[in-house]
Amino acid sequence: MIYKKVNKIKEEISAIGIGCWNFGGDWDNVTDQSVRQIVCSAIEEGINFFDVAPVYGFHHAETILGKVLKQEGLRNKIFLASKCGLRWGDDRVTRNDLSRNSIFEEIDASLTRLQTDHIDLYQLHWPDHTTSIKETAETLKEVQKAGKIRYVGLSNFSQRDVEEFESFMEIHAQQGLYNMLERNTSQYHNIPLEYKTEQEVFPHVRREGQAFLPYSPLCQGLLTGSFHRLGNFSKNDIRNQNPKFSADSNNDIYFKIVEDLKAFSGRLGKPLYEVAINWLRQKDEITSIIAGVKSPEELKKNLKSLTWTLDQGLLDEIEKIIAPVCLL
Repeated sequence: MIYKKVNKIKEEISAIGIGCWNFGGDWDNVTDQSVRQIVCSAIEEGINFFDVAPVYGFHHAETILGKVLKQEGLRNKIFLASKCGLRWGDDRVTRNDLSRNSIFEEIDASLTRLQTDHIDLYQLHWPDHTTSIKETAETLKEVQKAGKIRYVGLSNFSQRDVEEFESFMEIHAQQGLYNMLERNTSQYHNIPLEYKTEQEVFPHVRREGQAFLPYSPLCQGLLTGSFHRLGNFSKNDIRNQNPKFSADSNNDIYFKIVEDLKAFSGRLGKPLYEVAINWLRQKDEITSIIAGVKSPEELKKNLKSLTWTLDQGLLDEIEKIIAPVCLL
């Protein structure tokens, strides 16, 4: 395993982490039994970063992860990241809430589901523009002082809001959308993004010594090179809500670039997903790649990307291929 270190976090973190969204049952082909196999296999392979959130499976991802870690005695083997700030009612329509009372409720509920006394990295999932940043920051400092969280991260925040948070408290990490096809994109699942990853987030994390954790490293599977224009998922898979996979979207440019990348990876004798993960891993700004997998076998395939390196000439070739979507 390759580990990375940033100034703001004491621990070394595995260059590939486990994204736990699919543990909640929102994606195809993941069961509670396969979650157990994935978690145990990942830790055996040296992965120590796990990223989960209450909204993944509407509490189920945290619950099953906590159960496995407790039963297998693995909690002290990992750097555990979770989130707060998305709430919902019986209709399961989410709303953003980073108010004092909501954070106090969420942290205790997450600790119960995860069967632990602390979360290593507690991240604000999305901005809440109805609550002052001062209120949210002061609440997080209280939670931190109580020993319930160790580090604080911001996910999907504008750099202006990041800097305002930093005027009240230390921020240790940022999480954002980033992959070969979505480098400075303006929306995710039709949700507007308030940041440009390469243009704005990267300079900030470099300057401040923060971790950067890219989610959707394979563009929700598109960068595996196995997708068709339509019909990739069952009707229950949440990826149907991604407009890039919609019949109504102008997605030809993405599929064209994927075909070009497949030809490039074929010349290397490597599968496209290895190239995509390798490309991310070699960026200095990136700490741990949040990669979801559906089986230990898929995990082992991803880990092969750590055994070789793209030289500068190959990186230059990739840049020419993906340049058309740099700002999309």
